[in-house]
Amino acid sequence: MLIMKFLFRFFLFTYLIFITTYTSNVYAQKKYTIYLDADFSGATASSLAIQQGITTALAEVDNQIQGIEFGLILKDHRANSLRSRRNLEAFLSDEQALMVFSGLHSPPLLANKSFINDNDILLLDPWAAAGPITRSASEKNWIFRLSIDDSNAGKFISKKAIEQGFRKPYLLLEDTGWGRSNKITMTQALNESSVKPIGLSWFNWGVGMNHAKVLLRDIKASGADVIFFVGNSAEGVTFVNAMIELPQSTRLPIRSHWGITGGNFSEKVTASQREKIDLQFIQTNFSFINDNLSVTAKNVLALAVKSNSTIKHPTDIKAQTGFIHAYDLTKIVIAAIKQVKLTGDRNQDKSLIHHALEHLVQPVTGLLKTYKGPFTPYSKSQFNAHEALTIEDYAMGKYSPKDEIVLLNSLENNHQSNIIESIE
Repeated sequence: MLIMKFLFRFFLFTYLIFITTYTSNVYAQKKYTIYLDADFSGATASSLAIQQGITTALAEVDNQIQGIEFGLILKDHRANSLRSRRNLEAFLSDEQALMVFSGLHSPPLLANKSFINDNDILLLDPWAAAGPITRSASEKNWIFRLSIDDSNAGKFISKKAIEQGFRKPYLLLEDTGWGRSNKITMTQALNESSVKPIGLSWFNWGVGMNHAKVLLRDIKASGADVIFFVGNSAEGVTFVNAMIELPQSTRLPIRSHWGITGGNFSEKVTASQREKIDLQFIQTNFSFINDNLSVTAKNVLALAVKSNSTIKHPTDIKAQTGFIHAYDLTKIVIAAIKQVKLTGDRNQDKSLIHHALEHLVQPVTGLLKTYKGPFTPYSKSQFNAHEALTIEDYAMGKYSPKDEIVLLNSLENNHQSNIIESIE
């Protein structure tokens, strides 16, 4: 009898331990985290906008999918590729971490691309534009982008400049992988229109005002009629202010990549200063600064205000591109997660989501457009498979006197206007 009681208590105790451990493990699996590995020190506006876009999209599902809570962890790589690598290593060590969103800078992604793909890191890119980012050297590709793709950006900027009558562009590019990839695509795009760059100059991050003035004088002396600029906000401020300080007869129009919009450019170069130059830059074809916002866009903006204490008005989103792309990309990720059955096993769930992203069944309504199969299985012969946007989604923009980014046109609108002109 005593033996029976002992065995009963032993098995009861063992059962309770098992149940407690099992429940604990299940509870642990009830939360996944998303890493945002971006530059919160130098390109703060872009990183905050991406953060706000992600949190707004998650708020639409009450931060839960299939009963699992999703949270966001911020990692500041300070535009340093080695620091970004450490953040990726921390992600791999975090059993609750499911995916990584990247930021504005391309160099950290270019430097760590092999590491990302080799370690099956599910990486979502809502800004960084360098063409090679989503083009893996092998069939294995874990990077998905919803942003401008420099394989097309140079072509778009070149097309718009040529349409405006420019024939002697000068390339002024930052000396990074991003700048070098733009050198290739811009030159190719210009060659297709029988236009050759009249010159090329490289600059480093942190370029000084005096050196910027020397470069600008040399560019003017070359006979150029427009500058194609590829750089970020800090260097954009330096070159534009240097241009403003030159005599008016020496100033040239600037057609820029969008890197200048990722920081505090509009604060460092005031509206009165910007009136002295002709500056336009590439964007994607949606803005909250629009009198004809759709119901969807109005609802997203209202939720953004509710979900982010720093947003009261569209102008409070300092780098709208980051918000828009991150919101749309998070919506696509949510749709992919809903298409599968999460298991609680991080590695298995990453693979399931990766497959679902390449095989989305239902359309996803975003701010830029409705996405129908935005991604497809990647191969070297399908090098656009992990690009959600195309050149038809691009536009040129400029800063308004109120420091707002105003869209000027899009490829589709210009195509339509050309058809009308030919009919007339």
